[in-house]
Amino acid sequence: MIDRKKVAFYTLGCKLNFSETATIARNFQDEGFDRVEFSEFADIYVINTCSVTENADKRFKTIVKQAQRSNSEAFVIAVGCYAQLQPEELAAVDGVDLVLGATEKFKITDYLNELTKNESAAIHSCEIEDADFYVSSYSIGDRTRAFLKVQDGCDYKCTYCTIPLARGISRSDTLQNVLGNAKKIADQGIKEIVLTGVNIGDYGKGEFGNKKHEHTFYELVQALDTIKGIHRLRISSIEPNLLKDNTIDFVAQSNSFVPHFHIPLQSGSNVMLKAMRRRYMKELYQERVGHIKNSMPDACIGVDVIVGFPGETDDLFLETYNFLNALDISYLHVFTYSERPNTHAATLPGVISKSVRSKRSKMLRGLSAKKRRAFYESQIGSKRTVLFEGENKEGYIHGFTENYVKVKAPWNPELVNTLHEVSLSEIDSDGLVRFEFEQVFSTSD
Repeated sequence: MIDRKKVAFYTLGCKLNFSETATIARNFQDEGFDRVEFSEFADIYVINTCSVTENADKRFKTIVKQAQRSNSEAFVIAVGCYAQLQPEELAAVDGVDLVLGATEKFKITDYLNELTKNESAAIHSCEIEDADFYVSSYSIGDRTRAFLKVQDGCDYKCTYCTIPLARGISRSDTLQNVLGNAKKIADQGIKEIVLTGVNIGDYGKGEFGNKKHEHTFYELVQALDTIKGIHRLRISSIEPNLLKDNTIDFVAQSNSFVPHFHIPLQSGSNVMLKAMRRRYMKELYQERVGHIKNSMPDACIGVDVIVGFPGETDDLFLETYNFLNALDISYLHVFTYSERPNTHAATLPGVISKSVRSKRSKMLRGLSAKKRRAFYESQIGSKRTVLFEGENKEGYIHGFTENYVKVKAPWNPELVNTLHEVSLSEIDSDGLVRFEFEQVFSTSD
């Protein structure tokens, strides 16, 4: 009997990274490798890195050490955004054997001629200008929902962001490929697909290797809504200037798209938005939120916001706080600004101290908790559909309603990946919503 090599994966960062890790894992399995959990013994450990925040960078060394504890002789590979931006830095980490950049990660098995550990790691990293082709990706089997990549790269020049340096120009999958991948996911019995990418509202640009838009994001949404077997389609983060009224109106009457939007704001001050080189002002953002709530009063709206950006005075921060406090939103993702190499923002004057950044972050996290609770309270007494997740968390199973209210119930494995209509009854001490079952939906249609 041939002893098959084992490979394990660890993903840092965004939904896009998870979709790409799953695709890379399938490539390994096609080459005869057995996939195991990262905590188990493996011959190869692949770490898909992120470089959006400073914490993601720091976690890398910890994860490498975790792999070495499972197998000190394992071959450790780093891929992803951090691997493209700082390959030498990753290669210098004790235990790392191979670092692959933005395009090389999709040909990872080509670099495995022999799994011999050397004194120094090998680096294969392209110039980011060469990252001009598209690789389809989607996740299946890792979670109850699937992440479907529809777009990659970004042509925006936000002053704080390294993503264009890590992923290259904006480019899209063909509409035919996206629909084909969605059908493959549906055939696996997965109930929910989350659309992901770097700048998904820019979908259609570079669809056939050119810079023009062959299709729009609106056309993508319309086409996906016709796919049979998918109960839910969820839009991940989308820029406010690219979230058009026709898309909002379509989601409001859609068969499959759920009333949940995650829209980056970054600052509630026009002064700061200009310094960040964002492509909208706060008035447009306010208009988008108003349109969503007018069309879908129970819609969940999540917001990205950055605190401590250079030049953010106390008054400008309070402008952001008050703007968010007045908005009809549901939760915040708060990012404490950290200087990233080779970004314009790192050269700006008016640096904010770490202690002030921390204080402002804490204030906005408190506001987020208040907003989430208010949104949950507004849903008490309503009937919603819950899709249950697959993990036993301290004796409970969790799930999400179509409008992203997180609920809990005593653990029951029969509930995993099933849809139930429930009546939301109360918020418990954990801030989660309790409910009463109304009916079970068929899981075969």
